[in-house]
This record gives sequence, structure tokens and C-alpha cells, in this order.
Amino acid sequence: MKESISIAAIMALLLAPVAAQAVDFTAAVGRTGESTNTYRLGAQWDFGRSWFESGVGKLGGYWDAGYTYWQGDKTSSNHSLSLTPVFVYEFAGRSVKPYIEAGIGIAAFESTRIENNDLGSSFQFEDRIGAGLRFSGGHEVGIRAIHYSNAGIKKPNDGVESYSLHYRHAF
Repeated sequence: MKESISIAAIMALLLAPVAAQAVDFTAAVGRTGESTNTYRLGAQWDFGRSWFESGVGKLGGYWDAGYTYWQGDKTSSNHSLSLTPVFVYEFAGRSVKPYIEAGIGIAAFESTRIENNDLGSSFQFEDRIGAGLRFSGGHEVGIRAIHYSNAGIKKPNDGVESYSLHYRHAF
């Protein structure tokens, strides 16, 4: 419990500089390859800039802070907090804009076990890739694959992946 409170305090300090910006919210439902359900709530803040703008699209990005609940059917549940910078290539369009995204960030887990996977440490890296559609009015739907691993910092390093569907609403 103390570890969860410390993680929450660190996340709050990291997010303080972006708190004044507009915040978007995401809800996602997913599953791992070992029958663990994942439920994720996230908040996003745009980088506020874009690169390589053309008639085809533009590169931009956002910070993503998330909480994930891992509901296992063989072992007890788990919780994680994450913070990830995500780069997004958004294709041009009027009412619908397809996009692809990728990012690498950090995460902290309450427990080092998820089903048969031993993560080795509470500290993990979060690697993600995704795709989706952005609609006029601030709505977005997409799919995402997120991999967690400690990059060999501590053994064992089984890692775990979550494959999810998400909905995002921009304010």
C-alpha cells in the first residue's frame, strides 16, 4: 500500500506542469494472452506542436497518464500506473482522421505477478503501438497493443502484453 501511495505522489509531481492544459480522457478494455482482463482509465495532454505537416497528414503527440486494473482468473488482481509520451501520425481528413501511434514510457505495478508471468520488479517500461479513427466533435476509437517489461534490469523478466479497444473524448 505504501508503494502505491508513493507511486501516486510521483505521478502527481510529474503531471503538475501539464495540469493547466486541456485534458482528454480515455477508457479501454483489453485482454492478455493469458486470459487476464484489463480495464484502463487514462488522461492525455497534447504536446501542443506538430511536425512534418503536409497534405497527407502530420506528426504530433501527447502525454498519457494511465491507471490499469488487471483482473486475473488464476491469480489475484493487480494495479498499475503509467506515464508515456506517445507520438501520433494523423492522416488528413475532414470528419474522420485515421491515425497510427507509438510510445515508450514507464509504469509501476502493485505486484510483480500477473497470472503465470513474473515481471521481476514493480518498475516496468511501457511500449505501445496502436491505430484508430478520430471523428469531428472530439471522439476517437482505436486498438492498442501495450507491452510491459523491465528490459532485463531484474530477473526474471517475463513481461506481459495487453491488447485493447479504447474510446477517447477530447475536450
